[in-house]
Amino acid sequence: MTNVHNSINYIEFPLVDNAKTMEFYTAAFGWSFQVWGEDYLSFSGAGVEGGFNREAGVTPGKPGVLVVLYADKLETTLAQVRAHGATVVKEPFAFPGGRRFHFTDPNGNELAVWSEN
Repeated sequence: MTNVHNSINYIEFPLVDNAKTMEFYTAAFGWSFQVWGEDYLSFSGAGVEGGFNREAGVTPGKPGVLVVLYADKLETTLAQVRAHGATVVKEPFAFPGGRRFHFTDPNGNELAVWSEN
């Protein structure tokens, strides 16, 4: 990982379930994981490094920070997300620049996926 001044360097999400988290993100997006004990997972392959942290008193919140992933084919990614157990909370919709949808992961974190078409 290259550190770049004033850039997003790492993203950390609340963690509820290690196995479901790794299974979902590996199957739906092809991310890789490193397990750092029962309370921490780090991931790579997402365009930015990050992790999932089970910390006392910290739970997935709403609205929270919205992390938006990019997909070449929105409908294909939508199908993958659904097939691997995520809940789609906003069906695909148009916005200036493209289309996107929102989903919640196995921990209850809300993310979005967008595409130019």
